[in-house]
Amino acid sequence: MKDKAVVVMRGNCTFLEKARIAQSLGAKMLLIASKSRLSAISDNKTDFEDVTIPIALIRYNDIVDMQLVLGNEVNVTLYSPPLPEFDYSMVVIFLIAVFTVALGGYWSGVAELENLKAVASPGERETRWKKEENVTFTPVTVILFVVICCVMLVLLYFFYKWLVYVIISVFCLASAMSLYNCLAALIGEIPFGQCRITCSNKTIEVRLIFLAIFCIAAAVVWAVFRNEDRWAWILQDILGVAFCLNFIKTLKMPNFKSCVILLGLLLLYDVFFVFITPFITKNGASIMVEVAAGPFGNSEKLPVVIRVPRLEHSASTLCDLPFSLLGFGDIIVPGLLVAYCRRFDVQTRSSSIYYISCTIAYAVGMVLTFIVLALMKMGQPALLYLVPCTLITSSLVAWRRKEMKKFWKGSNYQVSDSSRTPLLQDDGAPGLHRK
Repeated sequence: MKDKAVVVMRGNCTFLEKARIAQSLGAKMLLIASKSRLSAISDNKTDFEDVTIPIALIRYNDIVDMQLVLGNEVNVTLYSPPLPEFDYSMVVIFLIAVFTVALGGYWSGVAELENLKAVASPGERETRWKKEENVTFTPVTVILFVVICCVMLVLLYFFYKWLVYVIISVFCLASAMSLYNCLAALIGEIPFGQCRITCSNKTIEVRLIFLAIFCIAAAVVWAVFRNEDRWAWILQDILGVAFCLNFIKTLKMPNFKSCVILLGLLLLYDVFFVFITPFITKNGASIMVEVAAGPFGNSEKLPVVIRVPRLEHSASTLCDLPFSLLGFGDIIVPGLLVAYCRRFDVQTRSSSIYYISCTIAYAVGMVLTFIVLALMKMGQPALLYLVPCTLITSSLVAWRRKEMKKFWKGSNYQVSDSSRTPLLQDDGAPGLHRK
């Protein structure tokens, strides 16, 4: 094997073990032949410090063809094409993220406007309360939510190969429901095809039954073909956008104080699990990055990310396509602040100034994230840039408009359990008594 390029089949031992054996026998290069597509080498980088020969993956069929045509004496040269400085898939992720945050915030504002109209119309109030499915975060529930996130991430790191299937199942159920809610809101604006059927004294539109079947089928198709890199990422992103939109619209922040607590704690959570955990883990890897990418080369990936294939690698045929990722949390968490700004605009009739400013700040934060990512060549906690941009911008707008106190405490219209009678706020605007 001395000074030769050695070809070996993919087997039970790791790439690292193969490389060490080939190097000890004097090989100049190791080529690993595979009959199936496989992920890039994922062994711990620190374990490769004593390996000096290059390792490459090659298709088994190519080896057979070369032997038939050229025999056993083949000259081997490795070529690595230069990669572009900028990953254009980031543009797609940027557009998806900003679109989702902006639309989710706008949808939340529409729901708030409908609530205010219901308050002003006593005959519609009870019907509106029955339909309302919003959940309001308090400071206590915010802290509890962050603790649950921390515990879940650690459990995923240690028990990934079992819990990943739980997350996949939950994602299928939640994304199907979210897609239904998003599309049902659009269908509700169409004045055609409103025929109904009656069952057990309840009536339901036929088109909504077909919509439910479609949404369930979309989630099932993704679950079956989730590892098909060529197109399954498109369906995952569609389901993911619907999930984020529904989450932003449904989960309401009562005031800016709760927003600051939530975004601040999750910023610390993000930074700790990306930058601090490499000093704690045995292999020096970030827990956040490991879980997002699938630790220990696991073929099953968490679906809680927006995935876009890197365009410069689109011609790859042997290895899995490399993807650029953006976690749902990097959309939902700032999106909750954008939604609060939009609802505050509706409540105070402030011409969408808070909503527009916060959405632009989110876009700026995303651009800043991508710039740092390109410069540092390593995964970044996006909240490190998104949280300061959105919080500072919202605060400056409130301070400039001399509404900081009201913005901090919130201007929510809530209903007292003991009375359904709308009261007047201090400023004389119609509203409900705040608990």
